[in-house]
Parts: sequence; structure tokens; C-alpha cells
Amino acid sequence: MTGITRVVPHPVLSAAILMLWAALAPAVGAGTLLVGAVVAFAVPWMTRSFWPDSPRLRRPLAAAALAATVVADIIVANWQVARLVLGPLERLDPAFLRVPLDIDDPFVATILGSIVSLTPGSVSVDIERERRCLLVHALHVQDEQAMVQRIKTRYEAKLKEVFAC
Repeated sequence: MTGITRVVPHPVLSAAILMLWAALAPAVGAGTLLVGAVVAFAVPWMTRSFWPDSPRLRRPLAAAALAATVVADIIVANWQVARLVLGPLERLDPAFLRVPLDIDDPFVATILGSIVSLTPGSVSVDIERERRCLLVHALHVQDEQAMVQRIKTRYEAKLKEVFAC
């Protein structure tokens, strides 16, 4: 543990909590920011024992590129899902997929599951550690292998690059 993480276990989370606190406050003043700072410090500190040791971010620029890819995919998927659910339901072809994982770190695998769940039309159901695969439910699957390959190349490979795992 470095010096700052002994005092503030998750500085990025603390900053995010403080910004969210200020954004949701009806008026931002010194008192609001002080209470927000206390909450932003207290929540990560009180929950520090629940957090797993997260892997170290190795390539920040690759992380930014991955974030841009995820945001773009979310926008496109929203449009596709809206077209599917507003059209005839016979067009839907839901399926469960097993995505074999090349990631060893459970925290990074969880990030992959979260990315899949953030993209409309798909949700990660389970991470099967014994079988080393991610179980995904997709709203519309035309080609299972193509969808599995898309998850592996667009997200998993980039996560492996970001965290060097």
C-alpha cells in the first residue's frame, strides 16, 4: 500500500463520489462540499476490506481507447436494440453463449462481464471459473461464433493489453 492509499484506499472512487455528491446537491457551497468530502473519504475507507486487490493499470492510453470503444458500442447497441424491440418480436433470436476466457485475473474477468452487461442487448450471467468462461445472454444472435469472437477481440484482448494479464 502506498502512502496515499493508506489514508484514502480508493482515491479515484473518492473523487467520483465527491463529484457525484456535488452534482446531485441542490446548491453547491462549502458545507455541501465538506459533507461530500467526508462521505467520499468514509465510504471507501469503511469498505476497504471488501475490495479485492485490483490489478495495476499498465497501459492508460489503451484503457482510454477501450473506454471509447465501449461508449461507441453502447450507442450503436441502443439503436439496434430499439429497432429490434419496437419491431416484430419474431425477429428476436435470443441465446446463451459461453465465451472462453483467456484472462486469469478474476477482477479483470469481472470488468469484462460488466462491459458486456453495459452493452444493451447482452448481459453477462455468470463467470464460470472452473470452466474459464463467461456465460452471456444475448437478445439477438445470428451467429454465435461471430458474437463470441467479437467479445474476445473488442473487449477481452484490449483488457489483457490494458492490465497486462
